[in-house]
Amino acid sequence: MPAPRAVLDTNVWLDLLLFDDPRAASLRQALASGEVVAIGNNECRDEWLRVLRYPALGLDEARCIALTDAHDALLQPFDATASACGNRPETALPRCSDPDDQKFLQLAHDADASWLISRDNHLLSLARRCRREGLFEILTPEQWALRSTPPACDRSRL
Repeated sequence: MPAPRAVLDTNVWLDLLLFDDPRAASLRQALASGEVVAIGNNECRDEWLRVLRYPALGLDEARCIALTDAHDALLQPFDATASACGNRPETALPRCSDPDDQKFLQLAHDADASWLISRDNHLLSLARRCRREGLFEILTPEQWALRSTPPACDRSRL
């Protein structure tokens, strides 16, 4: 059985690769082990490259290249035109109030992802609707970790 697919928004990639955020540690481990596959496309990658060069991050070119290499190593590229998933009947996707974030919704849909993992409030506000319509789940990295962690064994029953 193939590993479940996840789409990560740019802020989550920053948490994973630049800030080494401990709240995303279990996601980082799942990606590194292949337990979960991160899916991306050219549009999302272009945003990653653009954000890395924001002056507020203060990254030099060598660091941007290293972060891009780390990003690409964890990412499985997805091309909707070459995929059978891209040919399935269209489901009406919710419209994100931030048009720049619509690409993540579209990619999660086209790639048949299980999750869209985000910290963006515009995307997170659509979680209930996506769940209700039987689409992918939209979760923060912390929510994803709670859902993917098996329940602890209750030793009192042994």
